[in-house]
Amino acid sequence: MDNRTSSDQVDAVVVGAGFAGMYMLYRLRQDGFSVCVFERGSDVGGTWYWNRYPGARCDVESMEYSFKFSEELQQDWEWTERYATQPEILSYAEHVAERFDLRSGISFDTTVTSAVFDDQTLSWSVQTMGPIGVAKEVHAQFLIMATGCLSSTNEPAFDGLDEFQGATYHTGDWPHDRVDFADKTVGVVGTGSSGVQSIPVIAEQCRHLTVFQRTPNFTIPAHNRPLDPTEQAEIKANYHQLREANEAMTSGFGSRYPRNEISSLSVSAEEAETILEQRWADGGLSFLGAFNDLMLSEEANVVAADFVRRKLRSIVRDPTVAELLSPTQVIGCKRLCVDSGYWETFNRENVTLVDISSEPITFTSAGIKVGDVVRELDTVVFATGFDAMTGALTSAGIVGRGTQPLTKTWEAGPVNYLGLGVHGFPNLFMITGPGSPSVLTNMITAIQQHVEWIADAMNHLRQHGLTVIEPQAEAQRQWVAHVNGIADFTLFPSCNSWYLGANVPGKPRVFMPLPGYPDYKAKCNQVASNGYEGFDLE
Repeated sequence: MDNRTSSDQVDAVVVGAGFAGMYMLYRLRQDGFSVCVFERGSDVGGTWYWNRYPGARCDVESMEYSFKFSEELQQDWEWTERYATQPEILSYAEHVAERFDLRSGISFDTTVTSAVFDDQTLSWSVQTMGPIGVAKEVHAQFLIMATGCLSSTNEPAFDGLDEFQGATYHTGDWPHDRVDFADKTVGVVGTGSSGVQSIPVIAEQCRHLTVFQRTPNFTIPAHNRPLDPTEQAEIKANYHQLREANEAMTSGFGSRYPRNEISSLSVSAEEAETILEQRWADGGLSFLGAFNDLMLSEEANVVAADFVRRKLRSIVRDPTVAELLSPTQVIGCKRLCVDSGYWETFNRENVTLVDISSEPITFTSAGIKVGDVVRELDTVVFATGFDAMTGALTSAGIVGRGTQPLTKTWEAGPVNYLGLGVHGFPNLFMITGPGSPSVLTNMITAIQQHVEWIADAMNHLRQHGLTVIEPQAEAQRQWVAHVNGIADFTLFPSCNSWYLGANVPGKPRVFMPLPGYPDYKAKCNQVASNGYEGFDLE
């Protein structure tokens, strides 16, 4: 192993080469900053590089899940489907990297092992490990974490897993070569978004599929379809208006299916049914916009939840299976899934649903044991999600002022200011970090807003002869209280979801994203226009 070490000095180190890291690199280059990007994968794409599982698809429409910073890019790229598949989104990311020569600024197959702030030089020392064990140290004024909200896989620690003789895969770290399920008995553990997307595809390919479900999920049909060239041309002719309209949406997308500004309780049961039927026919995440109070009032929420449960029972033929699949929680408190034939899959003769809500699973050499029954399996797919929003940050070895680790600062939850920075960690920026709208929005909309704010802040420092920007402790305290207050006003914290870290044993239960993109963006703009109030500038 070659353990040679090299050292460099740059203005900024960016960690991650997904959409956030790529746009951050592009913007800082435009502004004349020297940048070094580190990416643990072998190419660009981030989430869409790793999540190659069968059926992987975006739940935001492709015409909206794209960059707006280049008009030529917007006009030239042609999407083929309403909801793009993983291969198409990855091709788009690769095209962006090629078009703007971004790969030349990225070190691939490289993991950041630590990032330590030096109180004397007021800079970050970033240690990395690259291909064939080559260590590298880079010093930078700024450290920008573009590591994504869903990039640190939640690897389950099931009893007996080491004994299992079959193949295992995680949806968040899928092999780049095709996995052959033909004539295999397959088990899928987990029924979140990746499970809902992959289960119908795997069921069509394998001899028998067993789905192990702890908590049933709400899901809405995508009604995916090829993208009509005329429709795409019409959108491109007015792309600016679509982007502006999306910026005004609570979620940063979906302006073509805006929220109905009425309460579900203000209309008759028949009228509510008609509205919900239309949203069901539209498909996708806009379903939660059927009424303006679905995430504010339990009484209003149950109108939509009962509608979806009735749909489920009309689709799944076996009443016992339908009851097991029927969610009991508030609709929307967990990430709403968007599917293509998910519930229909349980009508197949080669699919079995196993409830593991009351009996934990254990592994044997032959398969999975639930209660006294061992189900023999050739292959197990873990659709168990991620250590969301904080996992990639807390695993990067970040150490701030006074040798304080980020893990220590966040041991009771991810305290921060604006979801952009953390007191005690000068010149550290997080793109779509906890405390910002992030996963409650179109991620590319949120990414672009953060990248532009960060670049503007760096330019402000440079223009005013300043070297350090750091959140104030009191501003951070007030921001955390604000995020908690907004969350508590909604139904989001009402169930155990990955929004609260509930899927990871031992993780603090804190609601991490902030509902309400337009208000958040306005606050960020206000902070900047007021001389970066809430930050200490040195």
